[in-house]
Amino acid sequence: MKRSCENDVSVLRYGHRPGRDDRMTTHVGLTARALGADQVIFPDNATQSAETVSDIVSRFGGPFDVERTDGLNATIREWSGTVIHLTMYGERVQDVTEVIRETCLHHQPLLIIIGGEKVPSDVYEWADWNIAVTNQPHSEVAGLAVFLDRLFMGQELEQEWAGAEHVVVPQACGKRVVDAELTTEADEMSAEKQPEERS
Repeated sequence: MKRSCENDVSVLRYGHRPGRDDRMTTHVGLTARALGADQVIFPDNATQSAETVSDIVSRFGGPFDVERTDGLNATIREWSGTVIHLTMYGERVQDVTEVIRETCLHHQPLLIIIGGEKVPSDVYEWADWNIAVTNQPHSEVAGLAVFLDRLFMGQELEQEWAGAEHVVVPQACGKRVVDAELTTEADEMSAEKQPEERS
């Protein structure tokens, strides 16, 4: 799965308390990026989280857009596509995701709202879909991850990242991070050797 960078799927973090929510807001952005969204929109006061996620994009690749706005409500009301609000009080994710995938995904931009502080009742009204993962209290980041994985049917795990400086090499034990240039050179050398190995 290649990155589209068309902002087909955007994640909006509704509410942020500096100092208290920095880590959670950052994780919303990182999860959105890693699991297939094209953009995250933070509240204007989430400066640290925006900087952290932008740094990850520059080091581990994109495309992925990081935006900030002081008009969260206006962003939702004026969205020219489908608005999805993830909340424990919504319809069951397993009941509605297929319909959203078939009727909305790739047909119009999706905005996925993730609450921080208490979300006002207006958001429930503005949303086209209020969706719950389990209808139980849990982390909004976990809810976002489950929803995105179901929306993309796991294909987001195969996505390719352009412009990365570093690449994590999967292995059973330990940590291995290499320069992206070295990975590209190794791939080219491997491709050149393949015909010789076959003969």
